[in-house]
Amino acid sequence: MGDVNEKTCLRIQLSATRRGARLARLLTERQLDEWSVPFEGAAHIVAELASNAVLHGRVRGRDFRLGLALRDDGTLRIEVTDPRGDRAPCLHDPVAEASETGRGLRIVAAYADRWGVEEAPANAKTVWAELVPGRGGP
Repeated sequence: MGDVNEKTCLRIQLSATRRGARLARLLTERQLDEWSVPFEGAAHIVAELASNAVLHGRVRGRDFRLGLALRDDGTLRIEVTDPRGDRAPCLHDPVAEASETGRGLRIVAAYADRWGVEEAPANAKTVWAELVPGRGGP
């Protein structure tokens, strides 16, 4: 996660269930409160990414991982890793897209300053988002 120390980093493995997704959001809210970080949008991003990990990235018997890191420059990086590297998300054009597909990622894009997808070990993927100080939401 780079440019962080142990006191400003959280990594936790959670069950790929609805309960695990809710716990990811709760843990994010508590951790950011402990760090005194006012990123309201972070909880929304984690909720969407964790929900996507459970709904679209789930592999029976494998969990997903949440990572939060507060960099020295104040940037908050959120990472959610799931075992379905073969199912990389993409942001659909909201005008051309009539279905609900991609709606959650539009929420992520609205709150995040940057976001993307990276390959992770064991054929997994990490969807990440970054929020810079002073923004924290649309």
